[in-house]
Amino acid sequence: MDFSEVLDKCGNYGRFQVVILLLYGYTNILGSLHYFSQTLITFTPEHWCSHVDLQGLSVKELRSVYSNISASSCTPLLGVVNGMGVVAEGRECKDWIFKRESGYESITTELKWVCDKSHHPAVGQSFFFMGSVVGTIIFGYLSDQIGRLPSLLMATLFGATGDFITSFVYTLPWFAFSRFMSGLSTDTMYYLMYILVFEYLSPKSRTFGLNIILAIFYCFGLMTSPWAAIWIGNWRRYLWLASLPALGVLIYPFLICESAQWLLTKKKYDEAVACLKKVAKFNGRHVEETIFDEFVKYYRERAQREYKLNGQEDTFLAMLKTPRLRRFTLTLLLKSVIITLSCDVINRNMEGLGTSPFKLFSFTSIVYLPAGVAILLLQNKIGRKGMACSALFVGGLITTTTGFLIAHLDPTENALLLAIMVGLGRFGATVSYDAEIQYAAEIIPTSVRGQAVSNIHVVGLASSSLAFYVIYLAHYYKPLPSIFISCLMFFGAGLCLTLPETLNKKLPETLADGENFALNESFLYFPCFHKKEENTKDECV
Repeated sequence: MDFSEVLDKCGNYGRFQVVILLLYGYTNILGSLHYFSQTLITFTPEHWCSHVDLQGLSVKELRSVYSNISASSCTPLLGVVNGMGVVAEGRECKDWIFKRESGYESITTELKWVCDKSHHPAVGQSFFFMGSVVGTIIFGYLSDQIGRLPSLLMATLFGATGDFITSFVYTLPWFAFSRFMSGLSTDTMYYLMYILVFEYLSPKSRTFGLNIILAIFYCFGLMTSPWAAIWIGNWRRYLWLASLPALGVLIYPFLICESAQWLLTKKKYDEAVACLKKVAKFNGRHVEETIFDEFVKYYRERAQREYKLNGQEDTFLAMLKTPRLRRFTLTLLLKSVIITLSCDVINRNMEGLGTSPFKLFSFTSIVYLPAGVAILLLQNKIGRKGMACSALFVGGLITTTTGFLIAHLDPTENALLLAIMVGLGRFGATVSYDAEIQYAAEIIPTSVRGQAVSNIHVVGLASSSLAFYVIYLAHYYKPLPSIFISCLMFFGAGLCLTLPETLNKKLPETLADGENFALNESFLYFPCFHKKEENTKDECV
C-alpha cells in the first residue's frame, strides 16, 4: 500500500486538487509580476541631452539633429543651427529629454540613470540574479528540511518585501540591496508550489493540471503587467501593485497541507497520515483506518530496509555517487542552463523591432496559452523525452530564422512580421521551459526532489546573468544572439536523448529507485513509436 494507492483512495483529482491548482495559478500571477518587474521598472526610453533649442521638437526632428552631426544622444549641445546640433565641447549633460512610453516614469527616467549612469540599472539586475541564486539554494535546502509549504511562504514574502523596499530607494547602493532581496524569491516560489501540487496530483492529471494552469495564469500576469505599469504611470506605484498581493499566500496553510510524500521521506508518518485524511475529507472520501495502518507499516519497513543497505539518508550530493543518477543529474543541470538562458534572451530582447517594447512584450505573451495546450495535447502521446527534444529543436529553427529576418529587414516597415517571429520564438522557448520543469521533477527521486530541483534552477538562474552579454553580441552582427541561442537549443535537444522516459512509469521515491529507473532503456526510446511496434507484433501473432 504505497503513496499513490492511498492517494487514489483519498482522491487524486477532487476538490482538494482544484483548490491547490487555483492557488498554484495565483502563485503564477505573483511570479510573473515579480520576475518581469525588473524589466519594467528599468525600462530606458529614447533620450537626448536637453537644450532649450530642442524643446518642442518631434522625436523625428530630435533624431535628425543628432544624426546630422553623427553624435551620441548623450552629447551636450550649444544650440541648433539649420537642423544641425552644435556640440558643446568639455561640458556635461545635466538634463535629458525622454520619449516616455505613454507617459510612464521608470527609475531610469526619474533618477536620470542614462548616459554615464546607464550601468546603474544593470547593477541592480546583476544583484537581482545574485539574490535569485542565493535564494534558490537557501529555500531549496529549507524545503527538504522544514517542508515545502513554510519555505514557499518565506520565499514569497522575502521577494515581495524586496520589491516594496525598492519602491522607496533613490540611490544605487540601496537599489542594489533591495533588488538582491527581491531576487531571493525569483523562481523559488514558483517551483516550490509546483512540487507541492505535483506530489498531490495523479500522474495522468499532472500534464493537464500543471500546464494549463500555468498557461492561463502566468499568461494573464505577463499580458497585463505592462498595461498595469502604463496605467499606473510610475515605477514606484507599480512595485506596490506587484508586491502587496503576495500577502495572499498567508492563507495557504489554512486551505492546503504539507507534502505528504516529503513527510514520509522524513519519517513523519503520523503527520503524513493527517495530511492524507485532510485530503480525503476535503474530497468527500471515506478511507478505512486499516488502510492508513498498512500504509504506515509499509513505509516503516521500507525505511528500515533502505537504512540497512545504505546506512545514510538520501541527499543531493549522493545523487552524484552512482553512475546513472550522476549522468541524469549533470544532464539536467546543463539542460537547465541552456533552456533558462535561451528563454531569458528571447523574452527580454524586445527593443529595436519596430514596435513598442511594452506592447510587444504584452501581445507576444499570449503564446503561453497555446504553449500550454501544445504540451497538454502532445506530452502524454509522444512522451516527456519527445516533447522536450522536439520543443528545443523547433525553437532553435525559429530563433535562427528570426535572427536573419532582423538582420535583413527594416524593423519599421516589417514590425508585424518581426512581432510574429518573436511570438513564435517565445512559444518554442515556453514549451521547452515548461516541459523541462515537469520532466526534471519526475526523474528526480522524491526524497531529494526539493533540494535537487532548486539546485538545477540555481545553475539555470546563474546563467541568466549572461543574457545581457548574449544580447550585446548584436553590436557585432545582428543575428549573432539568435544564432548563439539556436545552437544551444540544438545541443539541448540532443542532450534530451540521454534522459529516461517517465511517461506511464512509477516514479522513483529514493535514490536506489532513481539509480534503477528505466534500466536498459534505449536512448532512442519514444512511447509513441514503441506502441506502434507493440501493435505490429500483436498483429503478426
